[in-house]
Amino acid sequence: MPEGHTVHRLARTFAELFAGQVLAVSSPQGRFAAGAALLDGSRLVASRAWGKHMFLGFADPSARTEALTDDDLRWLRVHLGLYGAWTFAGDGSAAVVHAIGAPRKRIGERETVPAGPLDSLPAPDDDWAPPAPRGAVRARLVGEHAVADLTGPTACEVVSADEARAVEARLGPDPIRDDPPPNGGPDRFVTAARRSRTSVGQLLMNQDVVAGVGNIYRAEALFRAGLDPMAPGRDVPAETLRAIWEDLVLLMRDGAATGAIVTTRPEDRDPDGAGGSGAAGRPGEARATVRQNTDGSAGAVPADQAFYVYHRDGLPCRVCGTPVLMKDLAGRKLYWCPTCQK
Repeated sequence: MPEGHTVHRLARTFAELFAGQVLAVSSPQGRFAAGAALLDGSRLVASRAWGKHMFLGFADPSARTEALTDDDLRWLRVHLGLYGAWTFAGDGSAAVVHAIGAPRKRIGERETVPAGPLDSLPAPDDDWAPPAPRGAVRARLVGEHAVADLTGPTACEVVSADEARAVEARLGPDPIRDDPPPNGGPDRFVTAARRSRTSVGQLLMNQDVVAGVGNIYRAEALFRAGLDPMAPGRDVPAETLRAIWEDLVLLMRDGAATGAIVTTRPEDRDPDGAGGSGAAGRPGEARATVRQNTDGSAGAVPADQAFYVYHRDGLPCRVCGTPVLMKDLAGRKLYWCPTCQK
């Protein structure tokens, strides 16, 4: 499941590729046919994210966009869930196009997004036509220069502005957004956590408590705070929770800007790569790797140096050398250092 920074990058991508354009919307799979019919031929005028939900706002193509409010729009709400993904193709004027001519990029936990606005990229190919849908495409959006295909989402529905606001109201504050209190900021998060007997490790994954945090940010923020993941929320000092919030703001906004999650401090990275999160793990064990959008980019932090504990179970803690532990918590894998997070 993509973390919140990826969904914010997705919302920005839709704005860069399709904002202001009248889109052809369809459902090749057929499961979203009624919703697609409501949006087909509408103009995309808004694109935003809250946590792991993305909202695309569509208007009548004849409407004066400068006079529109949220209440004048139909909203497409998408939650990718565990298996959803957007796949993009373009006419050559957007960075989603592969240099070898197979213009498909997937956005999810491993994501690639346009590098800049369309006017900074090459001229479009006048002979370009969207490729045929591949797989069970729930929704297809076709604009002037690109096509976006959605597969496997948990949610894909057309909602009113009131319904979109109701979804947002149920979500906790999003560290990437600048919403003022009472809906945004640390106070709501701190209050919700301090009321609960649930472990802070579970609370950070509860989207009603804080929106957009996934398994990586959960594990890494708790390590950076030196906090036992099993501590009940009500036992965690308010100042500690506030510091976690501020750290999430820093980390998640950096992820939204760069496309990579990097939580290690420079002094804790091993320049020789020993103890990294790559293929070398416990003897005889194949270790899963985590790819980053910046893999291969000059100056980027290598993926095997990017995390303190995530996917590093059995490897030495970067700070104290104690083997990192892993356990299942509420159906998701939790990683932590038993020494640094007492």
